[in-house]
Amino acid sequence: MSADDAGMPGTGAPLAGRRAVVVTCSTRASQGVYPDRGGALIVQALRGWGAAVAEPVVVPDGPAVVAALRAALADEPDLVLTTGGTGLSPTDGTPEATRPLLDREVPGLAEAVRAAGVAKGVPTAMLSRGLAGLAGRTLVVNLPGSSGGVKDALAVLADVLPHALDQVRGGDH
Repeated sequence: MSADDAGMPGTGAPLAGRRAVVVTCSTRASQGVYPDRGGALIVQALRGWGAAVAEPVVVPDGPAVVAALRAALADEPDLVLTTGGTGLSPTDGTPEATRPLLDREVPGLAEAVRAAGVAKGVPTAMLSRGLAGLAGRTLVVNLPGSSGGVKDALAVLADVLPHALDQVRGGDH
């Protein structure tokens, strides 16, 4: 699978048959202060890659993030992607909501997302505290909240998600 410079899907449907959930963690987006652009970008990419995914679940920062993640994982999708809440502000708590739900972390994914942003000339990308890991047989990845950060993250994930999801289900290395 390839991704163009905008982080959008290339040709084909490498995630056909996979189910995904997108959770946007943003108090302001949940209150309608501004639209949820990051979640919409993720849904567009996942659908372009062939995954079955509903519209994003948009929740305010705080306890609602934990509840949304638990609800998403209860349905045992192949993939859960979050956007937002990974920075340093006092209300950014997505990694803390995610970590207790993970059975095993996959730090290379989160590191690659941060590195991609820095490589594109966004030094603040290194401040993202996003995590990646497995909750049962579901891959969970925290993406940044900015549209640019989401696009950079999708470009990173484009080439690795099919293989990662195959491995989670017992596929070969």
